[in-house]
Amino acid sequence: MAGRRHTTEEIIGKLREAEIVQAQGGTVADACRRIGVTEQTFFRWRKEFGGLKVDQARRMKELETENARLRRAVADLTLDKLILKEAARGNF
Repeated sequence: MAGRRHTTEEIIGKLREAEIVQAQGGTVADACRRIGVTEQTFFRWRKEFGGLKVDQARRMKELETENARLRRAVADLTLDKLILKEAARGNF
């Protein structure tokens, strides 16, 4: 069954709601049931977004996107460099 994609703002809001449930003496299972996700998803979200504010999480996603774009650019340039180096040696 395909899951639903949550936005960063929704994830942070749900994590805060789960923290409230746990602070009131509830268990992790209770908190997960209340926010409507599995425990595995809860722990994954907490590992990635725990302690972040919405603007910090948004900036982190922007940086990850930019980092991926730059990595692709470096890979393309490295490949071009290797091709030119091989062509300059005369090995066709």
